[in-house]
Amino acid sequence: MPEIKVTPLGAGQDVGRSCILVSIGGKNIMLDCGMHMGFNDDRRFPDFSYITQQGRLTEFLDCVIISHFHLDHCGALPYMSEMVGYDGPIYMTHPTKAICPILLEDFRKITVDKKGETNFFTSQMIKDCMKKVVPLNLHQTVQVDDELEIKAYYAGHVLGAAMVQIKVGSESVVYTGDYNMTPDRHLGAAWIDKCRPDILISESTYATTIRDSKRCRERDFLKKVHETVERGGKVLIPVFALGRAQELCILLETFWERMNMKAPIYFSTGLTEKANHYYKLFITWTNQKIRKTFVQRNMFEFKHIKAFDRSYADNPGPMVVFATPGMLHAGQSLQIFKKWAGNEKNMIIMPGYCVQGTIGHKILNGQKKLEMENRQTLEVKLQVEYMSFSAHADAKGIMQLIRMAEPRNMLLVHGEAKKMEFLKDKIEQEFTINCFMPANGETTTVITNPSVPVDISLNLLKREMALGGPLPDPKKPRTMHGTLIMKENSLRLVSPEQALKELGLNEHQLRFTCRVQLQDPHSDPDTLSRIYTHLKSVLKGYTIQHLPDGTVMVESIVIKVSSSAEEPNTKVLLLSWSYQDEDLGSFLSTLLKKGLPSGLSSM
Repeated sequence: MPEIKVTPLGAGQDVGRSCILVSIGGKNIMLDCGMHMGFNDDRRFPDFSYITQQGRLTEFLDCVIISHFHLDHCGALPYMSEMVGYDGPIYMTHPTKAICPILLEDFRKITVDKKGETNFFTSQMIKDCMKKVVPLNLHQTVQVDDELEIKAYYAGHVLGAAMVQIKVGSESVVYTGDYNMTPDRHLGAAWIDKCRPDILISESTYATTIRDSKRCRERDFLKKVHETVERGGKVLIPVFALGRAQELCILLETFWERMNMKAPIYFSTGLTEKANHYYKLFITWTNQKIRKTFVQRNMFEFKHIKAFDRSYADNPGPMVVFATPGMLHAGQSLQIFKKWAGNEKNMIIMPGYCVQGTIGHKILNGQKKLEMENRQTLEVKLQVEYMSFSAHADAKGIMQLIRMAEPRNMLLVHGEAKKMEFLKDKIEQEFTINCFMPANGETTTVITNPSVPVDISLNLLKREMALGGPLPDPKKPRTMHGTLIMKENSLRLVSPEQALKELGLNEHQLRFTCRVQLQDPHSDPDTLSRIYTHLKSVLKGYTIQHLPDGTVMVESIVIKVSSSAEEPNTKVLLLSWSYQDEDLGSFLSTLLKKGLPSGLSSM
């Protein structure tokens, strides 16, 4: 039986380092190639030795697909393609292709130039890696080779994020990457058609969460920022350069305008200017409202939000600072946090998910003393708030996507094991489909029943209708009798007469014969007459004839009686029928094996 195999090398019962291998119809595809924010050792990148122990990956992979530009989905790409070695195609959307190298270079600078790490990819490797990229357009079917095709769907989440359908013949898999089922201030909601894949591989970051209304969260966020600024405190909002950052900037910009606020809002420079440039460039990927407003003004040109200089962190008085990265694991956000952590007037608002091992995760869990590098201890006195402005689907959103796509099987990645377990049970209960949640390095195998398309001749359909069968209905499969003709990669079901005519063949009659022994003290002709009488009484609505040549016929079935001189009471009945009457032939042989009822008169 054909099967599809799925093995996570990263993001199996874990968030971070997304990298999923799919084997389908003899093709091997890598979905995402991310790094883990919580590790600095060899656990940072996926374990590619799973694919092959020695040499390059090119001959083992047909293609690599990147869902969006977040580093936990693309951070290991140059390492995989340039250091381990892969020369095949890498597919991603146009915005991802534009933004991915900027984030990779930023990540490289922090890791190599600031932390001084060796054994890391270089700027040149990022450039060489990006030369292998083939850009994808939404809803465009791309032929990777003669058999493998892929198609991208809008995923919301961040600019350029896409879900991907992978198809080989009639087998298919959909990979969601990260997606959001509710539109936000700058992006639309994810969408996919009813493609009924064999497996839907979905992220499950917020598997157990059903988020409250967005408006309440936004009000809460503005209230907390406002209160802190009013009492002279400083607000730090760690964000990743793209996505939530733009969302919260639009929110604060409109609030500052409405309330006529004077406290400065800063954004850590470099990345974000480029980010906003790409939002302007790829305006068609944003939501309807922004596209409409774009004619009068660009929503990404902010009046109240200025570029941040690191010397501003020591300025007195209130301010709001957006700084990267979002989990406080390095960079500017961590530098500012160290300066402001000791003052209870200040506040830090964590707007999204933090991976285990990061400082963001530690302070959200209430840690008040942090051990920093050089064995220094940092006391956390500022207020810590968590407000999910996450652009991931919650439990409700995941269920909504399943209803949209109608998959035959479900597989969860990019989530914590306990939360996945909860969602898995919910999915299996509600949709009665299998749901899998493999750990890293664990393979899930799904047996597929590929449907083979067959053309049916009009004559055969008309004949079926004439027999009074129900009309064809895709939801209720039914049996059709005909002759299957295979010709030049196509299959046709036609009537036997048409097949004989087309192929220039003569018809052969195939008959089945069966012997039944019967104890009956009468002569052979009398026994045959008694059989005729018995069948007349049992089989109503069938044509039954007693022929002069000493046989009984029921439809196409012929019955003869013979006996030997030594045992005249043991009769041997010979039954013969054509394959069309096989069911009736089997029924008659079973009936006659039971013998004839007493009191039957011969005619």
